[in-house]
Amino acid sequence: MTTTHVTQTGFLRLSQIVGNPKADPPIPPIIPISKAAWWAGVKEGRFPKSIKLGPHTTVWRVEDIRRLVDGYSEFHGS
Repeated sequence: MTTTHVTQTGFLRLSQIVGNPKADPPIPPIIPISKAAWWAGVKEGRFPKSIKLGPHTTVWRVEDIRRLVDGYSEFHGS
């Protein structure tokens, strides 16, 4: 689980977080889980809340995703 290819600030779409192997070029996951598992985690409060930019555009703050990954790494000693 690495965020080295992610900017320090900005927004990420879901495919950038959970990856998309069918994209051209393929998008590697930051957090390797399914979209359904991601949305369940958002609903349960385990993952950051989304931000709606438009009717078909949902994003997450890069800072929130970095904090999530850093917290997971510290907790699991990775």
